[in-house]
Amino acid sequence: MAYPPLPVSEIPPGVEVVTLPGGARTLAYTQPTAPPPVVPVGGGGQPIPVWAKTVALLAPTIGFGVAAAGVGISYAAPGVIAVSHALWAAVAFIAAGGIAACSVVRALRRRVPAHITQNITANGLFGRANGTINNP
Repeated sequence: MAYPPLPVSEIPPGVEVVTLPGGARTLAYTQPTAPPPVVPVGGGGQPIPVWAKTVALLAPTIGFGVAAAGVGISYAAPGVIAVSHALWAAVAFIAAGGIAACSVVRALRRRVPAHITQNITANGLFGRANGTINNP
């Protein structure tokens, strides 16, 4: 009993057309063959280390972070300069106030004479010294 030939689209998976040693062609179940191992283009069969993959993935992130920081600093530069000018003005104001306070204190001290007397007594070579300060 002869069967009509099957179209290629109706051949079930795992069945292939094979040629027998006598030259006859027939359908047969075949063992699946493993695909050949894929060799990288560079020829080295070694896998890429994890640290190299991590660095390769982090490099653009770090680059974009540095670029964003540069842009932020460029936008902040005028404000930073203004703040530094304000701080220098505050330092100059404090210094001027300190100089003015010193000159006022010096002027007041010249008007009031200072007169301090001390009386210190000690008895013997190793005696304790006693003293009084009189500030009129």
